[in-house]
Amino acid sequence: MPVEITWWGHATATVVDSGVRVLTDPLFVRRLAHLRRRRGALPPPEAAVADVALVSHLHADHLHLPSLARLAPGTRLVLPYGAQRAVPRLRQLWGAGLHLTEVVPGDDVAVGDVVIRAVPAAHDGRRLPYGPRRSPALGYVVHGEARTYFAGDTGLYAEMAEEVGPCDVALLPVGGWGPYLGPGHLDAARAAQALARLTPHSAVPVHYGTYWPIGMDPVRPHEFHAPGEEFVRHAGRLAPDVVVHRLAHGESVRPGVAR
Repeated sequence: MPVEITWWGHATATVVDSGVRVLTDPLFVRRLAHLRRRRGALPPPEAAVADVALVSHLHADHLHLPSLARLAPGTRLVLPYGAQRAVPRLRQLWGAGLHLTEVVPGDDVAVGDVVIRAVPAAHDGRRLPYGPRRSPALGYVVHGEARTYFAGDTGLYAEMAEEVGPCDVALLPVGGWGPYLGPGHLDAARAAQALARLTPHSAVPVHYGTYWPIGMDPVRPHEFHAPGEEFVRHAGRLAPDVVVHRLAHGESVRPGVAR
C-alpha cells in the first residue's frame, strides 16, 4: 500500500508516503490551558519523528510551541504565511535547527519524493487572543504515491473540491474540543457532506474525542464521544463508496488507493 496513516489524537497524525514522514499539527501534551486530554495515551516519542511537520493555522491547539520544540533538528516546518510575525517565539525554532517555510494557498513544498501543496481552509487562522495580525488557515495535500488531504480546521466552502483537487485519502475534522462548534468547523454531518464533494477512496476522521474543557465533563458529553461514529453513519449515507477508517488513538491504517 502506498500510504500509512497513524492518528495520535486531535488533529495530530503521521502520514508516511514514499518513505517521507509527514506530521500534522503536532500536539503532545496532557493539558493545554483549560483543556485536558481525556482519551488516548500521550503520543510516544516516535510520534515526533518526521521529515516535515505541517501547521494548518495559528490557534494554540494546532500551533503548539512546546510540541514543535520536540521535533528533531533538520525537520522542515511548513506554516501559514505571516506565522513568524504573529508568533515571534517561532523564531527560536530556527535556532533549534528547524527549517521554517511559510506558504499561502497554491504554494508547493517538495520534501524527498513528495510534494506538499497548501490549499485554502474556511477558518479564522489568527493567533488568538493576541491581536489582529491575520494569517491564512490552510489545508494541505500530500502528493506522493497517493494524494492525501489534511483539512486542518475548516468549514464547508463552495470551491472545496476544486481547490483540493483529486485525492485518494481525506483526513477530515469531525468535531472539536468543546460542547459547541462555532463557524468555520465541520461537525460529523458537514464532514460527510465534504466527503461527498471530495470523493476520495478513503477517509479518516480526526479532531474529536481527545481534549475537553476541565470541569465540563457533563456538558453535552455526546459531542466528545459520538462524532467519529456519527461521521461513519453520515458518510455511509452521503458517500457510500468511500471507505471510512475510524481509528483509535495511536492506531495505524494503510488505506487502499483507487487508481
